Amino acid sequence: MMISDVVTLGQEALWVTALIAGPLLLGILIVGVVIGILQAATSVQEMTLSFIPKLIVLVALLLLVGNWQISLLIDHFQNLMMSLPSLIR
Repeated sequence: MMISDVVTLGQEALWVTALIAGPLLLGILIVGVVIGILQAATSVQEMTLSFIPKLIVLVALLLLVGNWQISLLIDHFQNLMMSLPSLIR
């Protein structure tokens, strides 16, 4: 296994990780910013007020993109297992 193979595997793993985590983190970020602005505008500093909407958005996003995330992870794993014999040499 060459160093370039290891770097390529690492890049692919990071890309798959970003694709899986990206939609969830982006959704939570947007909701957090909106709730933070509302809290700053109304001077309401309740911690659970920001937690519950984030949790609801997280569950909704998992229902929407969860199937795609699992299939992406399975495809990546299958490609990794299929290319393993050529990587070992």
